[in-house]
Amino acid sequence: MEYHNPVLLKETVDGLSIKPNGVYVDVTFGGGGHSREIMKRLGPDGRLFAFDQDRDALLNVIDDSRFTLIPENFRFIKRFLRFHQVRKVDGILGDFGVSSHQFDVAERGFSTRFESDLDMRMNQTKGLSAYNVINEYEELSLRKVFLEFGELRNAPKLARSIVGARRSEPIKTSVELKEVLKPFLPKHKEHKILAQIYQAIRIEVNQEIEVLKEFLLQTQELLDNNGRISLISYHSLEDRLVKRFIRNGMFEGEPEKDIYGNVYVPFKKVGGLIVPSDQEIKINNRARSAKLRIAERV
Repeated sequence: MEYHNPVLLKETVDGLSIKPNGVYVDVTFGGGGHSREIMKRLGPDGRLFAFDQDRDALLNVIDDSRFTLIPENFRFIKRFLRFHQVRKVDGILGDFGVSSHQFDVAERGFSTRFESDLDMRMNQTKGLSAYNVINEYEELSLRKVFLEFGELRNAPKLARSIVGARRSEPIKTSVELKEVLKPFLPKHKEHKILAQIYQAIRIEVNQEIEVLKEFLLQTQELLDNNGRISLISYHSLEDRLVKRFIRNGMFEGEPEKDIYGNVYVPFKKVGGLIVPSDQEIKINNRARSAKLRIAERV
């Protein structure tokens, strides 16, 4: 299945500082671009485990005895690695957000470009869909979704409008949803605001923030000494969590100091923030908002 070029391919895999005989995990397999680059750098005794809950990704499996694809959400990383008798790894790569493939398949409902049913599930076999969020959430819950995950200042008006419109009949498609939201989409900002609304719904549907937090906390236990995380985020909510976690080992507040004023944090950052070059953005527009952060277990 055709997937677009992986974002920041060389930089992300370089960040893992691959050992030929090491054990690595790609928690966002997708089209397998990052995984294939890791495999090139592994020796005969190296291992790579990959996670992806999207059944479309199964079509890209790598035929290599050193490779194992686990068709599950990466929030369960520790559980499934233990199932494979793996307790420590040398590096973990994550390329968060929606893949180009998911955006380009109209019926998945991720893109504002297409008419589709309201779905947005990364795992199409189970869980809440965008239809459930739009038609079943109370007004207060909808407002919270738009405010927290879309950072939309007019969240109360958006929520009120949706709740009012669905009283007569359910909102089933992207076209119907856009019609309801039309008064809040000024021509010069229509695509930007709609993208924020879609982002908010998608994050809620897939519990992306909770999943990311659960995953990050498990990396502390899974990574061996000097093991690396190499993580790409696409919006400020994710990037903020990754940045705080690397800096403090927690998502809110400051780490406690001992009696000497020393602070223990599980990671040290490696280099600074890495963003795509103008050339990469020209080739792959999806890369434009990507932010890569690399850290090492101490």
